[in-house]
Parts: sequence; structure tokens; C-alpha cells
Amino acid sequence: MMVVFIDDHRKTYGVEPICRVLPIAPSTYFRHKAQQADPSRRSARAIQDDVLKAIIRRIWEENHHVYGPRKVWKQMGREGLHEARCRVRRLMRDMGLAGAVRGRAWVTTTQPDPGADRPSDLVDRHFVATRPNQLWVADFTYVATWRGFVYVAFVIDVFARRIVGWRVSSYAGIEPSVGSRGDAYDNALAESVIGLFKTEVIRLKGPWRHLEAVEFATLAWVDWFNMRRLLEPIGYVPPAEYEARYYEQLREPATIEDDSAAGIPEPAPTDDRRAWGIL
Repeated sequence: MMVVFIDDHRKTYGVEPICRVLPIAPSTYFRHKAQQADPSRRSARAIQDDVLKAIIRRIWEENHHVYGPRKVWKQMGREGLHEARCRVRRLMRDMGLAGAVRGRAWVTTTQPDPGADRPSDLVDRHFVATRPNQLWVADFTYVATWRGFVYVAFVIDVFARRIVGWRVSSYAGIEPSVGSRGDAYDNALAESVIGLFKTEVIRLKGPWRHLEAVEFATLAWVDWFNMRRLLEPIGYVPPAEYEARYYEQLREPATIEDDSAAGIPEPAPTDDRRAWGIL
């Protein structure tokens, strides 16, 4: 910015007088101008920065413009590009790139009525899954469009945070489940996915014209979320990859007699699946 300022005013005031006011040496200014005229005179680090900027922009654009420096850096590592995270942060700042930022976008709108009928707690706060399809949770949200509100519901497998079902509709019909009062974790996992969806799709790409537009955007986001999005709770890998690792582990030959000692969960009957809120 200082170089641009000097370029704009050097004919009026001269380079040296301007540099005496600005925190920049004349030699720095002239070196920068020489590098602009002949890029081969730039430092090796500056040249490498340009290469990294192109990689960073590609990763940022391929991931719906929602990745911040940490996830861009993680994805670079998955591609075999090992750079310092602070360097990635600096280059993203220089390019004006930033990730989607989640914020509190809700207010308390209801108060419990002790005398009212209360749905049962189908989950009972068992939020641990040791294998796929052991526990599903679900939640829905509403989206304002030019033709009225539409509802978007998700069903999430707790094990890998994989979205196993979703639907966009002009009405919602679900089986309710209400946990204990004051339990902040009663539906935290499902609400977390809803929060990501609202941040990375609804607020980022709106306004929305109609249900079909929301439905198409949700389809694209769910595919990316399951197959490519890096999730911190499962070790910065996509849900599909995390689940695939589980099945690969099961296919590996046992090296000791007791599989449980090797960390492989014992098979369990399929009828113990806890599912709620499924459309």
C-alpha cells in the first residue's frame, strides 16, 4: 500500500520526502519497483509465496470458500505440502481470504411449561458410538425463501459425523425427543451440523428464491461434507474416510486372539440402533 501511495504522489513530492514521513526506506521502495519490472530479481521465498498462494486459493475455492487457515493448512498436509501454518495464515491474509465464521444467531424463544405434556427422551444422552449405524441423531432448521419458509432436516451418524439422510420440504414431520432440562449436550452434535450448514450454505450463498434452490445447494453441500470436508472431532479427515478406516480395520487379520485387546469393537446385534427424529 505504501508503494502504491508513493507511486501516486512521487511526481508532486518526490520519493525521498515521502519516505521520510512513511515508515519505508527509499531503498526498499526502489527494490520493490525493480522486482516489479524484473520478476527474476525477486527472492526465492517471494517466488515460492506466489506458488503457495495459487495452491491456497485452489483449496479455498474447492471447499466452498469456507476453510480458514487451519483447515487449508490441514488439506495441504494431506496433499503432501508441508508448510508452516503461520505462513499459510499470512498468505491468506495477504490475499484477503478467510473462512466462514460461525456465530450465535439465535435467541431463546420458548420457556418450559412444567404442566405441559412432554415427549419422551429417546436418546437418553447416550452420545457415544463405537461403530457406524449404532446411534443416529437428527435435527431440522428453517430457511427463508422468496416463496416462504422451507425446512431442512438432517440425520447424522454419531460415529463418523456422516450425514446419512436429509430432506428439504415445505413442511416437517418428525418424531420428537426431549432430553433433561438444562442439558446443554442433549442435541449438541446435530445442532453443530445444522450450524455448519447455516454458516457454509444458507448465510454464505443466500438469499434463496425457492425450495428447489435450497434443495440443490443442500445436495451439493452434503456430498462435499461427507466425502471431502475435514472435521476436527474425527482427526481432520472427511466422514466417509473415517468410516472407511473402521471397515478396513475389521478386514485386517487379527494378530492376537482377543480382538478387544487390539481395539476392535466386538460385533453387536443390529437391533440396538438408537435412532430418533428420522423422517
